[in-house]
Amino acid sequence: MTAFQVQDTVAVVTGGSSGIGLATVELLLEHGAAVAFCGRNVERLRGAEARLRASHPQARLLAAPCDVLDPAQVQAFARQVQDAFGAADMLVNNAGQGRVSTFADTTDEAWSQELHLKFFSVIHPTRAFLPQLAQQARQTGDAAIVCVNSLLAAQPEPHMVATSAARAGLKNLVRSLATEFAPQHVRVNGILVGLIESGQWRRRFEAREDQTQDWAAWTGALAARKSIPLARLGLPREAAQAIAFLASPLSSYTTGSHIDVSGGLSRYA
Repeated sequence: MTAFQVQDTVAVVTGGSSGIGLATVELLLEHGAAVAFCGRNVERLRGAEARLRASHPQARLLAAPCDVLDPAQVQAFARQVQDAFGAADMLVNNAGQGRVSTFADTTDEAWSQELHLKFFSVIHPTRAFLPQLAQQARQTGDAAIVCVNSLLAAQPEPHMVATSAARAGLKNLVRSLATEFAPQHVRVNGILVGLIESGQWRRRFEAREDQTQDWAAWTGALAARKSIPLARLGLPREAAQAIAFLASPLSSYTTGSHIDVSGGLSRYA
């Protein structure tokens, strides 16, 4: 399949061993890209790699342990990718969960941790892979960075004050990078996700009060409480499809923008 026009390209996905990141890795492999992905949890990383190799035995795949908050590790990962596949055509920045806290109970340390995670999980990989992306853009005319962000960037929640603020900052960073990198023909875009099925939601489901309620009923009730017009949680693959579009030549005239993947939950203009 070549619907996303990524066949024979090189893609890099951070935080690729679960959730949206893993779904993105699999989708890009299905469409013929060579994919390198990383994660901090080595056991989960190797488990994901084994499953992907079993389902895509001919795939060009690299799985590397890497903490994106450690610039030396990210630079080493970039060299691994270059050695294995050549220069990257696309980078998907996908790392970090949300922090549940209000202003009253968010400590200075928690603020620092959250802001550092949300910004430097993008800054370090972008800095490490930009030379490769620019190199490819000089040859092909197009390279892309896609940042996975949250609807909180535009629609903050008071019980997630630190994450909401950090996500808004990331949304602005995407716009700034898009302008700065445009002369190099490196596009920068993002997605804003709402409630997507994940391990975090699965853990909450396991701890539900009514143990007779199945997953479909529980998530349906959750969607109703959150007033999601499509009446369900999103699937990681649905977010991955938006990422693949923005990373591919199909969006070659799109930069500095975001695709809303929230099932209609967004209320912002």
